[in-house]
Amino acid sequence: MKHLNSFLVAALLVLGVGVANAQDQNNPWAIGIEFNAVDTYPVGISNSGRLPAATKGTFFDEYFNVNDHWNMIPSVSRVSVGRYIGSGLTFTAAGSMNRINKVGDFRADDLSYYSVDGEIKYAFRDVLNSGWFDPFLGIGGGYTWVDDIGFGTANGIVGIRWWLGDNWAINTQSTYKHAFEDSYGIIHFQHSAGVMFTFGGTDTDGDGIYDYEDECPETPGLPEFNGCPDSDGDGIEDRNDACPNTPGLAEFNGCPDTDGDGIPDPQDACPNQPGPAEFNGCPDSDGDGVPDNVDQCPNEPGPAANNGCPWPDRDGDGVPDKDDMCPDTVGTVANQGCPEITMEVRNALSAYAKTILFDTGKTTLKESSMAVLDNAVAILKQYPLSRFYIDGHTDSVGRAESNQTLSEGRASAVVAYMIEKGIASNRLVARGFGEDRPIASNNTREGRRTNRRTEIILIED
Repeated sequence: MKHLNSFLVAALLVLGVGVANAQDQNNPWAIGIEFNAVDTYPVGISNSGRLPAATKGTFFDEYFNVNDHWNMIPSVSRVSVGRYIGSGLTFTAAGSMNRINKVGDFRADDLSYYSVDGEIKYAFRDVLNSGWFDPFLGIGGGYTWVDDIGFGTANGIVGIRWWLGDNWAINTQSTYKHAFEDSYGIIHFQHSAGVMFTFGGTDTDGDGIYDYEDECPETPGLPEFNGCPDSDGDGIEDRNDACPNTPGLAEFNGCPDTDGDGIPDPQDACPNQPGPAEFNGCPDSDGDGVPDNVDQCPNEPGPAANNGCPWPDRDGDGVPDKDDMCPDTVGTVANQGCPEITMEVRNALSAYAKTILFDTGKTTLKESSMAVLDNAVAILKQYPLSRFYIDGHTDSVGRAESNQTLSEGRASAVVAYMIEKGIASNRLVARGFGEDRPIASNNTREGRRTNRRTEIILIED
């Protein structure tokens, strides 16, 4: 019994060392529950140690002679605790017990057997890229008591695990234990087989994927995304999803394109209406180059300068009011929205001009001419873009120099009157021709009266 206590104390010490040097890896801990068999025969013929050469065979001789050489008890006889170190290496502390009643081909007196061992093993599972077949090699050391006599051993290990589930495997192992004490040590093999369970992996977010393999260890996720979430279920994990809470398309980094116009919703100014990229996804229903979202008249073409609405055209002449010099009078585009002067208008101005009278030999207008001039002014106001010559003429009575001065003065008097009545000065040009351009004979009274005239003539650019 005292040897069992020693075994438990030693096991706890070895386990403590393993915990102190443990690394946090996926499922780092393992517990083994096994049967063990002790064989003192196939260790090489020599008198070294407690057992004589007569009880031994050559190395590996009758290695699998279970019936004649293996010592076993019909119960769980080996317990191990292992800790993953990293890079395929594990450290294992194991304790076992047995009864020895076969020493080679001879019988023994039912000797007690206890051992405590520490093992470092390298597994080839990852190297072989195998899911279930896991051979391993190892080395170690321990202490063994046979019938109250203890001795240290150096151990060589070979074994195979068969993984039958995510966290458990069938474990088989053969350990060669070489005793250091030549006088009372016992060189032997210890074979074991049983079940090993792994545990201890940390799953911080509780998603069933241990932190060691979880690329998002603090956020519950999915196995197909290595533990990272896909909140919107669109098949694009959140960390690569520009719209993680809205299902979308891979071509748009997980963002949707609700209207199907090829522009993802976050960049689409009108996500529910298809539109071209040039307008940030908004339509232009009237085709005026102003997208509907800023077009105040989306169904009527209009310039951007007027927020997509057509310019007002009060007189309906096709020239918008902003460009129409005569916004309330129908005109032509060529004349900036003002009416063109017709021949009838020209004739009317000519008729008015001929009735403009002056005091004899003077430049002052007769009172009777005021009404005639007002009619002429009214006509000129209807054509604000037109310019006119105001020409003065005289008969041939008197000196030519005086007549020239008189004609110029009379023309200027008419211009001054029209300017006073609201006609822009840049529209009128006063000219005097004296007696040089008669239209009737100056030899008759009637002819001279006809030649004393004023003319209003359209300036045609």
